Amino acid sequence: MKFIHMADMHFDSPFVNLSQIDTLGDFKRLEQRKAFKKIIEYIKENNIEYFFISGDLYENQYIKQSTIEYINNLFKEIPKTKIFISPGNHDPYLKNSYYNTYKWNNNVKIFNSKIEKIETEDANIYGYGFDDFYCYDSGLKDFQLENNEKLNILVIHASLDGGWDEERVYNSISSKLLKEKGFDYVALGHIHKLDYNTYENQRIVYPSSPIALGFDEIGEHGIIEGNLEKNKIELKFIKIDDEEFIKKELNITEIKSKEELIEKINNIKIENNQYAEIILIGNRNFEINIYDLLKYIFNNRIIKIKDNTKISYNLENIANENTLKGLFTKELLDKLNNENISIEEKEIIEKAIEIGYDALE
Repeated sequence: MKFIHMADMHFDSPFVNLSQIDTLGDFKRLEQRKAFKKIIEYIKENNIEYFFISGDLYENQYIKQSTIEYINNLFKEIPKTKIFISPGNHDPYLKNSYYNTYKWNNNVKIFNSKIEKIETEDANIYGYGFDDFYCYDSGLKDFQLENNEKLNILVIHASLDGGWDEERVYNSISSKLLKEKGFDYVALGHIHKLDYNTYENQRIVYPSSPIALGFDEIGEHGIIEGNLEKNKIELKFIKIDDEEFIKKELNITEIKSKEELIEKINNIKIENNQYAEIILIGNRNFEINIYDLLKYIFNNRIIKIKDNTKISYNLENIANENTLKGLFTKELLDKLNNENISIEEKEIIEKAIEIGYDALE
């Protein structure tokens, strides 16, 4: 049997933390539509029989009905493909969710919070869906396969081997337990990083997200195509995302003015298919205002600037001066040397020192 495995599209995400440029969210939402249509076209062209969507298809808080209609209209273009959706923590099967209230095309099966089996000619398809924004137990521990002779597939949104508290609330499942259950393929969602063929004959797979959603998702993004038989599995990664997120560092220790810094940033080479975050490092010789800098960056592929620099002043020497500047520095230096100070408080005090020095010049 041939299948496509996808997860974590996050349709209508607001992308609030992605960029310091307001309009980028609109472009990324258009890219989501473009990517999904590309997946549907691939399914049509290659006569794919099964389409597994392992959660977080959309953002429950932000999803528009027009987007749901767009998705469902594309499902109608592949009527011979059986579509299985397992809701995740961003698109749970709530009483008032579109999964529950919208009339989906008849080739779509949406799982809910009880593990369910759908029998097909080729396989038994099992699925589980979140019914809330958190899931502590999917019931998989007590689950047993009914027919080991047939192909058995699990479609589920889960945190595989989630060892830290933050991930345990998102249906944490151990890979050891999944292997013991004997599924021929486990179509996972939740982690946006590709994980397949890391060892021979891998059957528990994260396909990544179809498009990168931010700078914490470096690398290729797409879907998995599978060809599955009882004792044979062939998997292929298909890249869907045409764009790429990159990070570039710029050491500003030798840069003496805002104007020079703007020139340096504008001279950084960024490819046309890349979105770049510029990370400023080194010692700064002047106050840096990120939002002010962005006004003068003409390369629209630079969408974020991060300031990881440190002030270049010798505060201990200045604090010993018998001047107003020295007294000002000594008072703030005492606060900086407080071992209980947070990183945020330290940054605020350093910024206050720079502003104060400018005022005292």
